[in-house]
Amino acid sequence: MQPDNPNASCCGEADAYWADEIHVRDGKSYARITDDRPDAPLGRPHIRNGTEIEIPDHKLKWDRSNPTGHGIVFLSRAGYVFCYVQPGGV
Repeated sequence: MQPDNPNASCCGEADAYWADEIHVRDGKSYARITDDRPDAPLGRPHIRNGTEIEIPDHKLKWDRSNPTGHGIVFLSRAGYVFCYVQPGGV
């Protein structure tokens, strides 16, 4: 669920990109796309590895991790950030 809108989902394969690198620069959080999975089977647009995505503070989901072992940024087709979920254990 989206951290700033708990009634709205942020999850879907077509929205999800691995983003295992997250850092803060000038007080803003950025996630770097590290996803090498093919886009077509997931039904998502291509985003080049290494692309940095600014993650607004209200879209950082730190209360729960995910079981994939990857940080994941969920993006709309227009590049809107639904949420960033921290990596967790498998």
